[in-house]
Amino acid sequence: MITAATRASGAANDLALPETAPVLLRKLQPPEPPRSSILALDLGTTTAWAMRLAEGHVESGTVSLRPSRYDGGGIRYLRFRGWLDGMAADTTALAAIYFEEVRRHAGTDAAHLYGGFLATLSSWCEQRGIAYQDVPVGTIKRFITGKGNADKAAVIAAVKAKGFAPADDNEADALAILLWSIATHGGVR
Repeated sequence: MITAATRASGAANDLALPETAPVLLRKLQPPEPPRSSILALDLGTTTAWAMRLAEGHVESGTVSLRPSRYDGGGIRYLRFRGWLDGMAADTTALAAIYFEEVRRHAGTDAAHLYGGFLATLSSWCEQRGIAYQDVPVGTIKRFITGKGNADKAAVIAAVKAKGFAPADDNEADALAILLWSIATHGGVR
C-alpha cells in the first residue's frame, strides 16, 4: 500500500509494479487506426466500381457514361470527373484507386474511350494526391480464378463464390480488382 508520505516524497515511482501490470498496459493500447477507403474501377462507357470503405464494408455498382445524341464528345469525361468527385465526397480517406489495365481493345473507338477515361482518372488523382495503379487483366483473372486467361463467366462465378452478387461482368471485374488490391496490399505481396 502506498502511504501519504510515500506519495508526497515521490518514492512511489520506485515501487515494483504488480504482476498484472502488463495485462493492464495491453488493454490500454490505442485502437488500430482507421483504414482508408480503396476504389477499384473497370473503365469504360459502363464503368464498374467497387469500394472498400474505411469501416471495412464493400459496395459496388456500375455507372453509365454514355452520352445522349445531343451531347458533345467530351461530356462523358466531364461526367466521369463529376462522378469521381461525388465518390470522393461520399467517403472518408480515399487513399488509392486501382483500375484494369487494358492493352488490347476491341476496336479503335474502344481504345480512344479508354485513353480518355485513363487521362481523366490520372489527372483527377494527381490533382488530389490520391495514389492510382493499373492492374493487368491477366493478373486479375489469375488472382480470382487461378487462370490468367479465364473467360468472363469464370470471373463472375469466382466473384460470386466470394459472396458478392455482381450485376454483370464489368462489376465482377471491379470486385476482383478490389479483392486483389486488398489481398496483395496493392501488389506488394
